[in-house]
Amino acid sequence: MKQEQPNNPLHGITLKALLNHLVDSYGWEHLGTKVDIRCFNYEPSINSSLKFLRKTPWARKKVEDIYIELIRKQKLEG
Repeated sequence: MKQEQPNNPLHGITLKALLNHLVDSYGWEHLGTKVDIRCFNYEPSINSSLKFLRKTPWARKKVEDIYIELIRKQKLEG
């Protein structure tokens, strides 16, 4: 049975898609100031960031929270 999660903004979003959206919206420099991790601040790439975020729950949670904040802001702006 397929379970719907209409109130979960992360439902159905891959970490890669989430990260790409954040990079497109904010850029690496801004992300590096919001979450001070090496893979955002020194030679940033999607692949190195994905690898780190998959192994580091606290960093992934911060990035997901930034994404949720961005999505809510974009919905309000219309």
